[in-house]
Amino acid sequence: MFLTAFGLVLLFILILIVFAWIYNVKTVTRKRILIIVLGDVGRSPRMQYHALSFVKEGLGVDLIGFDHSPLIKELQDQSLVRIIPINEPPKKPSWLPRLLYYVFKTIYLFVQLVTVVLWKTSKHSHVLVQNPPAIPTLAAAWLISIIRQSRFIIDWHNYGYTILSLAVGSTNPLVKFSKFYEGVLGHRAAYNICVTQAMRVDLRQRWGVVATTLYDRPPQRFRSIDEDEKHKIFLKLSESYNVFKSVDNKSTSDTRFTTLTNSRATLRADRPALLISSTSWTEDEDFQILLDALQQYDKMADTHSSKLPNIVCAITGKGPLKSYYQDIISKTTLNHVKIYTPWLEAEDYPILVGSADLGICLHTSSSGLDLPMKVVDMFGCGVPVCAVGFSCLNELVKHGENGLVFNGPEQLAEQLQELLVDFPRNQELLNKFRENLKEFQKKRWHACWKETFYDPIFK
Repeated sequence: MFLTAFGLVLLFILILIVFAWIYNVKTVTRKRILIIVLGDVGRSPRMQYHALSFVKEGLGVDLIGFDHSPLIKELQDQSLVRIIPINEPPKKPSWLPRLLYYVFKTIYLFVQLVTVVLWKTSKHSHVLVQNPPAIPTLAAAWLISIIRQSRFIIDWHNYGYTILSLAVGSTNPLVKFSKFYEGVLGHRAAYNICVTQAMRVDLRQRWGVVATTLYDRPPQRFRSIDEDEKHKIFLKLSESYNVFKSVDNKSTSDTRFTTLTNSRATLRADRPALLISSTSWTEDEDFQILLDALQQYDKMADTHSSKLPNIVCAITGKGPLKSYYQDIISKTTLNHVKIYTPWLEAEDYPILVGSADLGICLHTSSSGLDLPMKVVDMFGCGVPVCAVGFSCLNELVKHGENGLVFNGPEQLAEQLQELLVDFPRNQELLNKFRENLKEFQKKRWHACWKETFYDPIFK
């Protein structure tokens, strides 16, 4: 029965391809790019930056993916950008075996991607797809590019098979198939770009795939923030979060971090240190490391001889493990550390990042070959970072130059003590990192994108 159903599905796909090819031979529209994101488009910043850069060069863009979160502000009113939403597959019934559901989900998404693109859009000159997820996205994008006679481009953010191995184990046949599949489709692409030099080398050695490294770089909205802007965001957040309210908890013009004198905002000399961390609350980020480090820091700050400031730690983002960690945080008693998990409007996030004294990154890569975009954003705002170490992190975080790298909660606690002792009066090491980040802040996304990606391929 299952094989019969599977055969009928394949026959349907074949008929679909034939009709689509006949239909699309007549629909020729150049100067338009198709960007495929098999995920929430609003939470895929790099692909949105691609879209915005194409628009700046005068090209139209169709963005296809799940339409759960709003796009960045710069894209929302762009006449050259069209969002084409697709539906997520139905939830897995309890009676259906996981493997059969995975097959169903793959076919459902593949057929939907192909049919929606071919029947709702005109021909594109290029098809740009985000990887991962690899299955079925790469195959669908490749088929669309053949039918449409478009150039097929893969933007390698990571490897799909390494992420799959976290869930089912590295010896699972699905992982082995996924690895083979990614290599085959990588060879079918007209162009490949990736996020690190380490990944570029690995693609060549692993599959013989030739790629160009296009580093993530911050857009202009991630920038240094002046004291007036900091005061405004702190006032706004104080309406919802007590940690931002003034010391006496009464003033409506002052905050815990800033004071207003003669209509001019200044930073308080007795303010706490503001730490920020952004996360998708998934298993590849162990937030217990941060919680353990903050508990150790709290004990250090308890000693009479300590010159350590109080800390306010903001953890932004949403994801499957958020409620789990919020429960742990609510049960943790700390005297010198306040942890909160705010909901932020999209335009407020870059301002809060730029208002922080230090960023914390707990991202670890399933492949060891990608870099955390949250650190790119922090560096764009001139904010130094403490980041958990992995193999290619030194392509972004230079230990002792623009931040510090740690390998566990004890080391992170020691680094917090080193950076924050006698804060805010003494910020010598933090200021050194901030000064070193000024060169990084000059390298913005569009200029790097145009030089590395657009000019070599599209001109």
